[in-house]
Amino acid sequence: MAPRVFWKGYLKLSLVTCRVTMTPAISEGAKVRFHNINRKTNNRVLSQYADAETGEAVEDDDQVKGYPKGEDDYVLLEDEEIEDVGLESTRTIDIETFVPADSIGWIWYDRPHYLAPDDEVSAEAFAVIREAMAKTGTGGIARLVMYRRERAVLLLPKDKGIVVWTLRYGDEVRDADEYAVEKPKEKADAEHLSMMKKIIDERTEAWKPSMADDPVQDRLLEIIAERKKSRKTRKKVEEKAPERSSNVIDITAALKKSLEAERKAPRK
Repeated sequence: MAPRVFWKGYLKLSLVTCRVTMTPAISEGAKVRFHNINRKTNNRVLSQYADAETGEAVEDDDQVKGYPKGEDDYVLLEDEEIEDVGLESTRTIDIETFVPADSIGWIWYDRPHYLAPDDEVSAEAFAVIREAMAKTGTGGIARLVMYRRERAVLLLPKDKGIVVWTLRYGDEVRDADEYAVEKPKEKADAEHLSMMKKIIDERTEAWKPSMADDPVQDRLLEIIAERKKSRKTRKKVEEKAPERSSNVIDITAALKKSLEAERKAPRK
């Protein structure tokens, strides 16, 4: 089943405008999800918001966003007020700036979405914008209200469409220099470097989506399938913890053993 379009609006560049649709490029719908169950009754356990002082449940209509300005003192904002702040960018992706496509580090990328023309009339203008970015090696920067907040987005040409990446906010990305490892005083040994390159060469192959499979998810599905058949309580299996080895290693010996193991290992 094709994913449902979750956003419709306009793509605008200068005086060129076209109707577009947006669909999330990733999905978590296939993930194994669990409900909280009351062990005694086998009924679902429901969660709801409660007043911190009275302990009484609070209905949805009585809930409002509050920004703390002091102890037990809040500035209250309705959902409509928050949404109105970014009203102009709710339905239009207005590209005002372009950047080299490879100039934005991966750490800024948040969530990808597929952008496509909404009708045949818009297809030509959409294609011109996409191809122009592809030819110039650039990505477009715009602002758009998504997930209830205005966000900076990056538009990148991809095959016959465009990928819209939401970008992380500036205060979310930490300075990498603060966590950088100090450079070693001496250069890497030439022999060690040569052996390490050979190990990398031995393990290099073409990317395929199966490399990112989730083995935990697969095992959970197997357990669920087994439980559906047997209805028996799963027995706990104790595994012996691996013994800790010394942190001191002979890198030359380790590299030689690694190379030998790589050559003997069957390729998948």
